Amino acid sequence: MLEVKSLAVAYGRIEALHGVDLEVPDGQMISVIGSNGAGKTTLLNTISGLLRPKRGTIYLDGRPLPSAAHQTVAAGIVQVPEGRKVFSSLTVDENLTMGAYRAHRTQSRKTRQMIYEMFPILKELSGGEQQMLSMGRGLMSSPRIMLLDEPSLGLAPKIVRQIFDLVQEINRQGTTIVLVEQNARTALALAHYSYVLENGKVVLSGTGPDLAANPLVEAAYLGGKG
Repeated sequence: MLEVKSLAVAYGRIEALHGVDLEVPDGQMISVIGSNGAGKTTLLNTISGLLRPKRGTIYLDGRPLPSAAHQTVAAGIVQVPEGRKVFSSLTVDENLTMGAYRAHRTQSRKTRQMIYEMFPILKELSGGEQQMLSMGRGLMSSPRIMLLDEPSLGLAPKIVRQIFDLVQEINRQGTTIVLVEQNARTALALAHYSYVLENGKVVLSGTGPDLAANPLVEAAYLGGKG
C-alpha cells in the first residue's frame, strides 16, 4: 500500500535519513523503533509531506505520493504528531472539526459519533485525553493510513495501556498504521512487522518476535544485557 524507496532527507547540509526503504501493507500496523535522533519523526514528516526528500520516492498504491501535506491528507494519510498538539483555545468538538475540513459532512457526523463512543472521556482533557483527542482529530478525515508519532510520550503507564488498546482497535477497524514509538517492547508486540532505525538508516527489520529475540535489539531497546 505504502512504499518508501531509497529515501534521503537533509536539514541543510546535515542528512537525517540515508536511503531508507520501508513497506507498509494494507491493513497492517508497522512500527519503527530507534533511539532519539535516529530519524523516526523525520521519516513520518516526510511521508506526510511536511518535509521534502533530498532523494528517493514514496509510493502509495504503486504511484508516487504527492509531496504537499494537503495533498497527502487528500490521498488518505494523516499524521498524529508527537506531543499531541491539540488547539488548547478550541473546544473538543472544534478540535475534531479541524480534522474534518476535507471530509463530507454526512461522513463527518458519523465519524464524530464513532470517536465520542471510542473516546468517551474526551471532556476532561488530561494528558491521556489530549492524546485521544489528537487521535480522534486524525480519524475525522477517515484516513486510509495513520502515522502515529510517540503516542505514549509523557503518559502514565495506565493511560499508555489505554492508548495502545485504542491504537489496536483503530487498526482492527481497517486503518493502516505506521507507529513510531520509543516503548520498543510494546511497539514490537503490537505491530505485524517492525523496522529498527539508527542514525538515519534501517539496520534491522522483522516480525516482533524475531526482533525481540535479537540480542542487539534486546540490549539496546528492551533492557537486556546483550
